[in-house]
Amino acid sequence: MGKRRAGGSEAKVVLGAGAHGVSSKERQAGTLPAWLAAGRPSLHRLMRNRRGALAAFGAGAVGLAAASSTMAVLLADEASGRPDDTTGAQQVPQKAGSFTNRDASYTAGTGDANDLGAGGLAATPTAAAQAALAATPRYPTPLTRDPVLHLLRRATFGPTPDSVSEVKQLGIDAWLDRQLAPDTVSDPGGDAVNKLYPYLTMSIEQLRRSVPDDKRNDPSFQLGRATIGRQIWTSRQLQEVMVDFWANHLNIQNPFDGGWDNRTDWDRTVIRAHALGRFSDMLSASARHPAMLRYLDNAASDKRSVNENYGRELLELHTVGIDGGYSETDVRNCAYVMTGRTVDRNGAFVFDSKRHWTGAVTVMGFSHPNKKASEGLAVGDQLLAYLATHPSTAKYIARKLAVRFVCDNPPAALVERLAAAYLESGTDTKAVLGVLFRSVEFWIATGLKTRRPLENIVATARVVGLSPGAGTDPALENLYNTADRLGHAPLAWSPPDGYPDVAAAWQSAHGMLGVWNCHRVMVQGKMRGLTYVPAAQLMAANASGTAGGYIDAMSQRLVFQPLSAEQKAVVLKFLDLAEGARVTDPKTGGRAEQLAPLLLDSVYHGLR
Repeated sequence: MGKRRAGGSEAKVVLGAGAHGVSSKERQAGTLPAWLAAGRPSLHRLMRNRRGALAAFGAGAVGLAAASSTMAVLLADEASGRPDDTTGAQQVPQKAGSFTNRDASYTAGTGDANDLGAGGLAATPTAAAQAALAATPRYPTPLTRDPVLHLLRRATFGPTPDSVSEVKQLGIDAWLDRQLAPDTVSDPGGDAVNKLYPYLTMSIEQLRRSVPDDKRNDPSFQLGRATIGRQIWTSRQLQEVMVDFWANHLNIQNPFDGGWDNRTDWDRTVIRAHALGRFSDMLSASARHPAMLRYLDNAASDKRSVNENYGRELLELHTVGIDGGYSETDVRNCAYVMTGRTVDRNGAFVFDSKRHWTGAVTVMGFSHPNKKASEGLAVGDQLLAYLATHPSTAKYIARKLAVRFVCDNPPAALVERLAAAYLESGTDTKAVLGVLFRSVEFWIATGLKTRRPLENIVATARVVGLSPGAGTDPALENLYNTADRLGHAPLAWSPPDGYPDVAAAWQSAHGMLGVWNCHRVMVQGKMRGLTYVPAAQLMAANASGTAGGYIDAMSQRLVFQPLSAEQKAVVLKFLDLAEGARVTDPKTGGRAEQLAPLLLDSVYHGLR
């Protein structure tokens, strides 16, 4: 697969089972608890002091046993359905034992989450939320099922006190309507980030004139830092979530060789321009953009030497998916159709008819005589439109959206509903999201997604109230480097399949400790350049004036819900305070700077 990393078997170690862990009997029998089907992380055993407090919150996640194999084995004879086929040309990948996609390799064998406890389509998002609240979830969660908080955990990069107030004031339906019309939302935070990075607004031509030869990576560096800044401070949060989704779907690593003059333009003119529009338009734009043509080598493809990278990923990753029914012959024909789409000496897209392969082509039911090289661009556009509206593409994208917004192994009925909306609307993203948010499955899935490292970092910055300061750019660079060390720098995934979006792919001690350390840096003001809220102010008024009231106030401020009695007792022990002890100093002798990160380390903040 072009530039994808080599596939292979990969075993995930199952850590010691706690209250929700995996028992040795279950491992030996090859079965797993039902809750794992939805990707919900488990809780640690109770330990002492700081570890005990973390365990009481359920921080950390147990590793899932998974076998990863993304390479299709080309079989012949019986598997191909053609006894005389010894080339593998007609082999269909899923018949060769391939997973549906890379993320599916992590959830295979963990069960089918077709029943979350309730499902169906309501007239409005509010009605769907009410129906979910009236039902009993199949997978209980430690998170509060408050629909406002659930919406903000999924449709934004993390709730804040202001966003909670906004949704409660407007109502769920009106808030979603506003977010789905981002141009109507004032965005001072996003505007400030954009002004900080001038390269992001420049065209390819302007960048080639403006960027010195020894600074060619600067535009891509600016894009990486700006992405984090936008996720933290933009008011157009749902749009930003969808920008992240589509950038991951049509993944192009940032930076990459050959992208210095076009990767920022790709972000602006392909992903952001179409994030809430029609996928067919986005796909068409992607196939005419120098970034994609260089990244997947189509710029070098020629009728005399056809490169299959782009043709393969167009089918496997961008449209129908690996189980969409395509064969190796379809891949080859797809690559034929795309020849001639290249990049000129000025870095711009151009169709060179002299490089276009001519001859009859057939790709998954699409056929064209393709006789004239001069018509090659139009033939490619027709194929792209065909693939964008293919039922397999609808299902593939619908499932990815359900994985992003609902759970790691989403119900089939929900996927079918979203796929139908995709096709009926002409691939319109807003229409699909409208059905998603009116689906009871969305609202009953509280706590069934885990924040990946970058999502945790951004959600932390949002909830503790970090704001731009005297050194915003170096601070964002610091955050970028932190995410990079945890394997989740924005837009930086090297293979074309995009970052994994399931919990099992991110469960590691390194990642957990990394985000915990980041919580302390943010709360304690150790990352220079930004404006911080003092730890003692990260709480509502302590009405009771007691240690117990102090914990209640800070937990409500940071994780938007109270702790259980057991968890509260563990925290009081950690703070060495009695519940009724008077607290007159809001800093509590420095305890505030320890308690706030501890709450953020918990499962209440780790799930979304």
